[in-house]
Amino acid sequence: MQDTRGILAPLLCEPSLPGLLWAMQFDAAGRGRPLAPGEPVPERPVHGFLWLHLNLVDARLGALVAEGRFGPPALVAAAFAADPHQRVAIEDAQVGGVVADLVRAGAEDRQRPGPDAAGRLHFVMAETLIVTGRRHPIQGPDTAHDAATAGRLFPAPAALLEHIVGGVVAEAVRNVALRGDELDEIEDHILDDQVRDETRRLGPIRREAVRLRRHLLGLASVFHRLEEEEDEGLPEPVLSTAARMAQRVDALDRDMQALAERSRLLQDELAAQLARASNRQLHTLSILTALFLPPTLVTGLFGMNTKGLPFSEMEDGSTLAMILAVVSAVAVFLLIRRMGIGPSRDR
Repeated sequence: MQDTRGILAPLLCEPSLPGLLWAMQFDAAGRGRPLAPGEPVPERPVHGFLWLHLNLVDARLGALVAEGRFGPPALVAAAFAADPHQRVAIEDAQVGGVVADLVRAGAEDRQRPGPDAAGRLHFVMAETLIVTGRRHPIQGPDTAHDAATAGRLFPAPAALLEHIVGGVVAEAVRNVALRGDELDEIEDHILDDQVRDETRRLGPIRREAVRLRRHLLGLASVFHRLEEEEDEGLPEPVLSTAARMAQRVDALDRDMQALAERSRLLQDELAAQLARASNRQLHTLSILTALFLPPTLVTGLFGMNTKGLPFSEMEDGSTLAMILAVVSAVAVFLLIRRMGIGPSRDR
């Protein structure tokens, strides 16, 4: 593996690194110590590794990348590019890539858990150095920083990356559980024929499941690629971390696929149930229309202002006309029953 200690030397001469959000030094045991503002970055970690977290919006970082201060320029430039697609690249036994992370949401966005297209963690990882960066506020590095400050041990850069990505997976697991409970409630309402606003609720669930699965597929491809690159000289911690994360993401992807499929089936069942209810209503309306058509014809006939109308000269003409209307409706009803046409029993 290429030693990153040499590439750190120019970096250490700068009192303030452009775009640096924080720096943290980890000892051989994996215990992290945040560097205070203005504290010089150590020339090189004698034991352990160094973590630098950057704001990639800073335009001055381009010159530092070209100088090779974070690793091979081509690798770092590919990893820090603005393209949000999840990817991984390997050069000189160093790993760079882009993975999904959780956007640090404001108060108005707390109802939207899960990774978002804007939540991307860019990283370059070597044996004694890991450089992470972001263009939008994300939760993963902040959570890892807080955990390391609280005393959690990260014996290698791969362990730190695993913790960050593990937060995305854990959030997706919670999302699957919440959405699954919501689908259980919707399914109970559908089976009990107590449909209220299930159509409005099912749409966002299915959309969220599809969106999360898209991010998980990107994560899975990244770690499967790392898992397969045994011939690139990657350290064993990186390969073992990739294998564990690939397994976790694959298991979660199966759950997410089942959630998306279940929401689709419930949407189909709900659409069929609504169609049956509409057919029942139309069937009832058609029967009522047929029953009232003859009386309407009778009343229309006797309402004409013409001479020679039946019963017009009789004292009980109106009564006879009403009886005729009722008889016509009864006759149509008997005809409908004789034809086997009755109220719809489709459930």
